[in-house]
Amino acid sequence: MTFWEHLDELRSRLWRVLVVALAAMVLCFCFKEQLFAIVFFPKGDNIHLINIQITQQFLVHMRVALWMGIVVVSPYVLYELFAFVAPGLYALERRMALRAVGGGYLLFLGGVLLNYFIVFPFTVQFLGTYQVSPDVPNQISLTSYVDLLLVMSLLMGVVFELPVLCWLLANFHVLKSTFMRRYRRHAVVVILIIAAIITPTGDPFTLSLVAVPIYLLWELSILIVKKVECD
Repeated sequence: MTFWEHLDELRSRLWRVLVVALAAMVLCFCFKEQLFAIVFFPKGDNIHLINIQITQQFLVHMRVALWMGIVVVSPYVLYELFAFVAPGLYALERRMALRAVGGGYLLFLGGVLLNYFIVFPFTVQFLGTYQVSPDVPNQISLTSYVDLLLVMSLLMGVVFELPVLCWLLANFHVLKSTFMRRYRRHAVVVILIIAAIITPTGDPFTLSLVAVPIYLLWELSILIVKKVECD
């Protein structure tokens, strides 16, 4: 294929991705009750949200539908991108790319689900019920709740990509398992800092809910890097 033929193929694949993503967004937008039942599930029944801007509920509805649509079609998006680049790769490179994309996607979902079911509910309960004084009641806006959920989910998903990143660096002979073991204590400090950024509650229990899985991913990454070295 010529350069222009590659460009035409890329353009057609991007158009298909855009159409599917828009269709998923519209579908999510139409099922408002089910969509926000998912969004509001982690907050529990004792946290009540308010809206203070006339357009904000509609805009939040649009934004949540967009992000949920992207989540729904993300496997198809990854398939289209992989199908575009796969013909130009050797067999070994295709296997590596497939492992990286598939493993990275599953780990990202794992981080998002951990945040949704465990980390975020504790964070909302702590921040939503914390008061400096009984004279200052909490009134949590819809926007702040949705923003916190999206940001924490994204951060947890990105952090859970650690094993894939270490695997790639090991295959490029940049990272060694001996280096990771030697600086394990330094890694623990960095993990605690990252966990403190992700969970702004200051609660040691919630902090450990984030720090412990990340540390386990670090130990798993050491094993993965060592296996790459042995191969």
